[in-house]
Amino acid sequence: MNVALASLPAEPGQANEDFAAAAAGAAVLLDGAGVAGAETGCTHGIAWFSSTLGGLLLSTMTAHPAQPLAECLADSIRVVRSLHEDSCDLSYRASPTSTVVAVRADAGALEYLVLGDSTLLLADHDGKTTAITDQRLDEVGKRLRGPVDALATGSPEHAAALAEYRDSLTGLRNRPGGFWIAGPHPQAAGHALVGAVPLDTLASVTLLSDGATRLVDSFELATWEGMLAVLGLSGPAELIHRVRAAEADDPDGRRWPRGKAQDDATVVHWTLS
Repeated sequence: MNVALASLPAEPGQANEDFAAAAAGAAVLLDGAGVAGAETGCTHGIAWFSSTLGGLLLSTMTAHPAQPLAECLADSIRVVRSLHEDSCDLSYRASPTSTVVAVRADAGALEYLVLGDSTLLLADHDGKTTAITDQRLDEVGKRLRGPVDALATGSPEHAAALAEYRDSLTGLRNRPGGFWIAGPHPQAAGHALVGAVPLDTLASVTLLSDGATRLVDSFELATWEGMLAVLGLSGPAELIHRVRAAEADDPDGRRWPRGKAQDDATVVHWTLS
């Protein structure tokens, strides 16, 4: 198993709310989130939530290889809930949540789970790529974020519109017609995208937070194939460096409207023999 991993917080010295880790034949990536400008109701914070859930999930899915990934995630969410439900208000509207991407190789197949707007990128031996992303959050967001995108990123007006937008999103979280994400309730795991592909068809498996996929899906400065070429030649750190360079060229979000000028960015690139 040949895995390269890189992760950077949105700003130096700021907590990184992404989490990624790998074990023999398995990897996870989580992108933690709250509601902009709101208290989480959790004394531990978003980074604690994503890293604790991610560590438990990786442990569960490797210790129980026959257990479906969605069940592994549901069990891990239950354990995290038990760790802080007595000290934190998990009914609070801004309680920490996280996207989840998980992969596990077993019996000649790669099992995968995707929940939320992080991305799993599968590449075959001919260079063809398949990007698996849970689009439900984006579909809901497009209906609501027009006022946000019309304002300069980082301005007081943008911050106020962004807070209102995220507050509206919270009302659609983990309910039919909205979107699903890992939070206090294990039933969200049952709404994840899951599947399996033959392991011998794959050349690489890449897990990316949405802060890392900006180069392709937001900025349109690269294709998935071009991104893989960068990863193959220079590794995840170079890919994140290119994302940061593009963000620096558009600090006000005029060219590429976005919620944050910079975001936590994480890449796990697993090359198969």
